Amino acid sequence: MVTPGADEDRVFAALANGTRREVLRLLRERGPQPVQSLADHFDMRRPSLSEHLKVLREAGLVSEARAGRQRIYRLDAAPLAEVQDWLHPYERFWRDRLMGLGELLDRMPDDET
Repeated sequence: MVTPGADEDRVFAALANGTRREVLRLLRERGPQPVQSLADHFDMRRPSLSEHLKVLREAGLVSEARAGRQRIYRLDAAPLAEVQDWLHPYERFWRDRLMGLGELLDRMPDDET
């Protein structure tokens, strides 16, 4: 039996939180950003956002670089490919089920009222 590794667990744990998913979305759509720019999107104190960024860093989903006194965060999407690989069989499962449902509905007589 295959069990997920610690790296995979960290990625799934990071993605389980809505704030962290929103940080990833912001970085994906707007590119690398300083912490303050990210913090401006949330109603929380900066230390709380820093904790979320730490979780994302430890999961390998973001990287941090210093530019003067600022810390710039950048999306590192490579670990998301592993999530996609894990989800793919479930996508195929549901697609097959929905196609079967569609075929069943196509065979049913139309309900004319």
